Amino acid sequence: MIGVACLLVLLVTAHRHPRPRTEALVAAVVATVVLGTRYVGLHDAGSAVTQLLPVVGFLVAILVVAEVCARAGLFEAAALLVREHSRRDPRRLFLGVFVLAAIVTTVLSLDATVVLLTPVVLGAARGLGASGRPGAYACLRLANSGSLLLPVANLTNLLAMPYLSLTFGGFALRMAVPLVVVLIVEYVGLRVIFRGDLLRSGAAGLGAASPGTLPAVRVHPATRGGWRLPAAIVGMMLVGFGVLSPLGVEPWVPAAVAAVLLLVWARGRRLLTLPQAVHAAHPSFALWILALGITVAGLSDDFLGDLVVRVLPSGTGFGALLLIAAIASLAAALLANLSATLLIVPALASSGDTAILAALMGLTIGAGLTWTGSLANLLWRRTLARSDTTPSNARFHLVSLTLTPVALCAAVAALALTS
Repeated sequence: MIGVACLLVLLVTAHRHPRPRTEALVAAVVATVVLGTRYVGLHDAGSAVTQLLPVVGFLVAILVVAEVCARAGLFEAAALLVREHSRRDPRRLFLGVFVLAAIVTTVLSLDATVVLLTPVVLGAARGLGASGRPGAYACLRLANSGSLLLPVANLTNLLAMPYLSLTFGGFALRMAVPLVVVLIVEYVGLRVIFRGDLLRSGAAGLGAASPGTLPAVRVHPATRGGWRLPAAIVGMMLVGFGVLSPLGVEPWVPAAVAAVLLLVWARGRRLLTLPQAVHAAHPSFALWILALGITVAGLSDDFLGDLVVRVLPSGTGFGALLLIAAIASLAAALLANLSATLLIVPALASSGDTAILAALMGLTIGAGLTWTGSLANLLWRRTLARSDTTPSNARFHLVSLTLTPVALCAAVAALALTS
């Protein structure tokens, strides 16, 4: 029961999202307990940490990249462009926001979408006197469902890469058609659910306000037009992912190079200090992930690992793939998708790439079912609270229970047909 108790402590900590010092302390205590009680041996713990270090390194680097982009005004500039092309039509605005959220999730990972883009999207809607609810939910949904295309869009994808025989580009090719199908489902579904909010006169609801300006996102006054260089560096980073992957270079390397370049540029323009950069990197969350990995390593050798192996099907037909995705969704809903990934993906290693990709669909799309299914959901709710808005539990579950099963089935069907 030690492993289960430690896992629950970590999940509750993620749900509460305490101050960084508390988060780091909890991670240290959990790691000490599982190692001190010999629930996890030093060798297994070392293996788990070694496997996670490239993922954690990427996370730290991409968070710094996203923070500099935000301070340089990249998100604000993108939102202003979308608002200008909306012609004051909330439906056109929603389409622009939907596309923008998909791009940000794919390139800068889901954390940037829920933490940095969401408040800017709310401000863009307020600038039109329209409801911010459709755009905010587009950010939430695409932070999960829209993270299928690239390994770097979601930590679950990165955790699965060592078990796949795919390069960065190969992963994108396999996931391209499922992503397109999912985006169609999400767009049509959100348009239907929020059809009332998308009327020209519909200014009530989450994020609605009288016309105004975009909210402050810590953009420095000296950065007017300064977002272009960060955007170029992000573009080069993305190219680096694809070019270097066949050479065996992991994503954390180009991400770290981009982070260093942007830090040097940002410090030269006094956009952020070194302590602010460290805070943006969220090192306490990195420690939390390492503690989670050590804990799940013990659970994998315990009853939970045996249970996962028994329930997962061995085939790769449509029915088997759908069952794998459903099991992964349930595990994400109960354990959070990072924990579920560490349990399920290694168990599917012998089943091949298609089975693992189906599991990833459940771990990303299915993570949108519950608040605790993905850290992105919790961060999104926290972000809205900071913007003086409170998302309705009923609305969240209506959207999630309506769209998630349809999107998941459609994605698995697309995967099966293109495999």
